[in-house]
Formats: sequence, C-alpha cells, structure tokens
Amino acid sequence: MINISFITIFPEMFDGVLTTGVFGVASKNGLAEYTVVNLRDFAVDNHGSVDDYPYGGGPGMILMASPIVEAVERVVGEDGKEDTAVVLLSPFGKTLNQDTASKLAEKKRVVFICGRYKGVDERVNDIIVTDSISIGEFVLSGGELPAMIVADAVIRYIPGVLGDEMSRDTDSFSSLKGRDYLDSAYYTRPKEFRGLRVPEVLMSGNHKKIEEWREQSSRDRTLRYRNEIKKQV
Repeated sequence: MINISFITIFPEMFDGVLTTGVFGVASKNGLAEYTVVNLRDFAVDNHGSVDDYPYGGGPGMILMASPIVEAVERVVGEDGKEDTAVVLLSPFGKTLNQDTASKLAEKKRVVFICGRYKGVDERVNDIIVTDSISIGEFVLSGGELPAMIVADAVIRYIPGVLGDEMSRDTDSFSSLKGRDYLDSAYYTRPKEFRGLRVPEVLMSGNHKKIEEWREQSSRDRTLRYRNEIKKQV
C-alpha cells in the first residue's frame, strides 16, 4: 500500500477527487491511503497565519518554513522517513514524466506540498523536500491541481489499480520499447462515420500486420503532433 498526503491551505479542493476514478479504486481495494492536511493547523499564531512578506521586499507573499516543515514531519513521523518522497510542486522542478511517476509509485509514502502565493521559503527545500516537480512551463494559482495530476500518474503504476496494466504500459510515453513516442491511433464502432472508415488492416485479423500498422501510426502521430521530439523518431 502507498500512503499519499497533501499539505494545503485549501483541503476542500480534494473533496470528491480522492473517491473518484483511479483514486477511488486504489482506496477501495486497499492499495492506497490518502491524507489531506490543512496547513493552517500548523499556523504560527492564532490568526492562522502561514505566510508573510519576503525579506528584501518585493511583490507577493511567501509561505513560511515552519508550518510546512512541521506539517510534513507530523505526517511522516520518525519511522517513515526512509521510504518517503516529499514532493514540492514548483516551476523550478523537474518536468513530470512517466519515469518520475513510476519511481514515486515504488515509495511507501508520498507527501505533496501544495504551494501558494509567490512561493515557499527556500529553507523548505533545504530541510524537507526530496523531489521538486513541475507539470509545465506555466503558472497556476497553487499546487493543489498539479499535486492531483502527479498523484493520478503515480497511482496508475500501483499494481492492481488498473483493470488492464498492458493498456497503461502502451500509453503515450510509456512504450514497452522505451521510446518517447505518442500512442498509435485507435478506432471503434461504427466502421464508417461521416465518410471516414476504419483502416482495413485493423479489421483483418492479421496481428502482425496490425502491430506494424500501429508502429507506423505511433511514428506518424509523433511527427504530426509533437515537433519537439520528432528528431527522436
């Protein structure tokens, strides 16, 4: 079982999410356990303060180090440090990919720190963070949505969560051959829709020909939709 924790000032954002889809399946089958921690429970005063102005001036507010570090330490405990990943969702982090998700899925515990405002006190990185992850070169209002995205990618790698793990392992960027290709095109009923027909090879029953078609389709779609990685194809 993996324990996934979210440290946030908006715990209500996780209502519903953690009981739906793969989150719900993993929990119901005893494969994952979730904890949502309200950062304000570790506030520095009676007003629930967890942020302050930055030293040196400048715009925006900064999440303070002590509430975050203390919240993580409470969640992890003394016995859970060895096999725990503490993830800060941050624009300076490594861009999320399938390899990162699969490695996090091997941990017993993953703790997500959901940042807000201008950022977090740098000492949080120095003291407690083991992994910094970004979901792309854009800015959101907080780390809650990115944390959900990363957690979803992680949970899909837990054995028993998906009904068909081969489906996961042949997804885009998850090729069993270790390539960064997009997945091939897929079709289902009806055979013809608005003048567009399913390729005949897919209905031929010739598994070798179908595999060859899907291999070429994977290459073609990567070249068409992802110019930045086409040189790898």
